[in-house]
Amino acid sequence: MTQVTTRGSGGLRTDAMPRPTREQRVARGKAARAEVPRSSHAEFKPAARRPDPVTLLAAQAASRVPELLPIRYGRMAVSPFTFFRGAALPMANDLAGTPRTGLTVQACGDAHLANFGLFASPERNLVFDINDFDETLPGPWEWDVKRLAASLEIAGRDNDFSSKERRAIVLAATSAYRRTMREFADRTALEVWYAHANASTIEARFGPELSGALRRNMSRSFVKARTKDNLGALGRFAGTDGGRPAIIGDPPLIVPLRDLVGEGMHPAEVTEQLRGMLESYRTSLEPERRELLDRYWLVDFARKVVGVGSVGTRCYMALLLGDDEHDPLFLQAKEACPSVLEEYAGASEYDNCGQRVVVGQRLMQAVGDIFLGWVQVQGFDGQTRDFYLRQLRDWKGSAELSAMVPKGMRAYGELCGWTLARAHARSGDRVAIAAYLGSGPAFDEAVGDFAALYADQNERDHSALVEAIYSGRVKAESGL
Repeated sequence: MTQVTTRGSGGLRTDAMPRPTREQRVARGKAARAEVPRSSHAEFKPAARRPDPVTLLAAQAASRVPELLPIRYGRMAVSPFTFFRGAALPMANDLAGTPRTGLTVQACGDAHLANFGLFASPERNLVFDINDFDETLPGPWEWDVKRLAASLEIAGRDNDFSSKERRAIVLAATSAYRRTMREFADRTALEVWYAHANASTIEARFGPELSGALRRNMSRSFVKARTKDNLGALGRFAGTDGGRPAIIGDPPLIVPLRDLVGEGMHPAEVTEQLRGMLESYRTSLEPERRELLDRYWLVDFARKVVGVGSVGTRCYMALLLGDDEHDPLFLQAKEACPSVLEEYAGASEYDNCGQRVVVGQRLMQAVGDIFLGWVQVQGFDGQTRDFYLRQLRDWKGSAELSAMVPKGMRAYGELCGWTLARAHARSGDRVAIAAYLGSGPAFDEAVGDFAALYADQNERDHSALVEAIYSGRVKAESGL
């Protein structure tokens, strides 16, 4: 007899394993409360043999581009918040020692508030969602919630908000997560899958709560995001070289292919290798999207430095043209390494780290980039590496966190909490998680306590990096 396997709420099931009833799923969530009380999430105490955070970062940097590492450390050293953005690994190590409910979702792995933002849906609507999945992996849902909460506390400190204001922001975001999960627990699986936040629903939900100035800032953010498209990228990153369209260098942040190839490597040969890479990547796309990609041809290629935590990983931008120079397509190929969660939550089921990122992103995002795909290639250094590809800019927008006032950050935190709950509800047992969270604020208050404690630890870790830079242990470059 053939046994059929399918993925269901709570994990993998077969025809020999009946789907649990709603009552059983509720009971599972409530049973988790007895094993892991919601109040226990307030706990954070550094392990007795906690690894030095700078040592952890150095180990992570071993596989990265050496000449770019000073940029990474320079960006992380700017403030406790920029340090936090690049310190997903130290926090994963810390979260491994915190209470776990045993309820698993497709976790982001790096769900801080700067990793949420605006982008275009295939239907050309502006939507808000998580936008960074480098660390995605099945894991504890509470780890993502705690990283989001800690990021709000840390960002609030960077903005000189009072402790009362910061507490209100963190509680609002955590409460939004809890209430949203309970709302989705009563919806059908299809309703959860289709749920998303677009510009109009965001304005309707949060506009009335914001002052006139904040509403205007929100509207300007939507308008600005729509200008960040392929034509805008052409104007920003490209020009001409010998009469041909080309990416303009801005070293070390943007280094064109012609300046990257080493001795003994002919640019034409490397270009053919890149065409082969795009052909291999093409096979990870759906057939109709391959047809669209085939209408473009590769014009130029460059290495690009992105983000804070990603600096040092190999990231490239490819300029392709369709009918003419007014029909550009910019793709970003970003190196995918093992998730920081793998040591603590288990190895990925995918051999290709790029595929891990793409599958996780498709599970968590309500809508996705039509050119999202993966590939494995041999790099310029002869090493085999995994990459995932997507459009470089497609109506992408992010919040100006440093300019936020408390009321604005509170609304933004609520939106992030809603978005994270929706993402988790797509892959995890939303009924069991909702039953665990309950209708009261016990979990919210506990996470609020955790966020404050972890922000203290993050400040100590940031100071350790700054000290390592001053002592010469770590080389850093600022202003890049």
